[in-house]
Amino acid sequence: MQVTNTHLNDGAFPHDPSMTEAFAPLYAADPVVPQTAHLRAVVIGGGTGAPVSIRTLLSMGVETSAVVAMADDGGSTGILREEANVTPPGDIRKCICAMAADPEDPLTKAFKYRFPFADNHTLGNLMLSALEEATGAFPEAVSICEKLLHARGHVYPSTLDRVSLVARTRDGRYIEGQAVACHSRTALAHVQLRSAGNIVAYPPALEAIRNADLIVLGPGSLFTSIIPNLLVPGVIDAIRQSCGATLFVCSLADMQGETWGLTAREHVEALMEHGMRGLLDYVLVHSAVPIKPDSSETGVFRAVTGANIGASRFVVDDETEQRRVRPVRIDYADLRLIQSKGPVVIARNLVDPEHPTWHDPFALREAFTGVLRLCHSRRR
Repeated sequence: MQVTNTHLNDGAFPHDPSMTEAFAPLYAADPVVPQTAHLRAVVIGGGTGAPVSIRTLLSMGVETSAVVAMADDGGSTGILREEANVTPPGDIRKCICAMAADPEDPLTKAFKYRFPFADNHTLGNLMLSALEEATGAFPEAVSICEKLLHARGHVYPSTLDRVSLVARTRDGRYIEGQAVACHSRTALAHVQLRSAGNIVAYPPALEAIRNADLIVLGPGSLFTSIIPNLLVPGVIDAIRQSCGATLFVCSLADMQGETWGLTAREHVEALMEHGMRGLLDYVLVHSAVPIKPDSSETGVFRAVTGANIGASRFVVDDETEQRRVRPVRIDYADLRLIQSKGPVVIARNLVDPEHPTWHDPFALREAFTGVLRLCHSRRR
């Protein structure tokens, strides 16, 4: 298997990896509706991670919305921000596509297509930006695109203000810009938002958080997709005011510099240091074997070459890919430390054997179902 950032379809246009094929069996199967009816969930994140949770929750029949970070300044989104002064469309577009009623609908597929001959823009990014200009309001542009794709939920920017990300690395350097920070050569320690004026949360985003039975953070880029939402004034307060429980879905592996080498415990600690202390109820981590005191390699994947694809392995084509992919580790001592801070750790074998850096859709749905049964309208 080769880990790539884009997938080339049979035609002329590449598009972002969306795990549509991996989630197809979920759409074909009957929805697994938890015992408690009329559940509402909100996914907080962005990038390619939030759509994983969105698709999983929708396959369970859960009413789902998403709150998306607005600090993206790379690729097509970065060009549009710089040259057209628009609201960052990229992560919003990915979440709208994840909510599309039919992933195989031609418009939904075209929405994700990139145009290499035109600054690698996606059709969806151009549509959102053009509609923002035409309507004068980014939320209206989002609403129109949701209708075009028959989205089964709503996607909200965490703020409509123009913000940028400033990061401090673990070796004391400062980095400006989301696109640069996510590819830092050392892991990040802290991030903050910068704006020319006051940063104001988008009210419908706060309302969705307050009304949720389950608040899901991730999976995805910890410092550049998840945490930037928490830095918007009012978001942490909305989480605190919610009657729902919070679930952090830890990434399976590091493929970017921002969390390079960090353990699952360090991921959780970073969330707590950015406002989530006392607010995390559950942490979902991958472990191929039960986590016990005598487990020496709990949760570790082996980067190997070969044809045997096991649940505890990353299979890659060459040494370059082996260096790029590092598992997020969890052991018994770290599990105990996480739980001593409040959250319950749920360890499951979550790897998709066909795509070892992706979550297995059925395993993730089973884990989500268990959490929802535990936490429906749970008050702290």
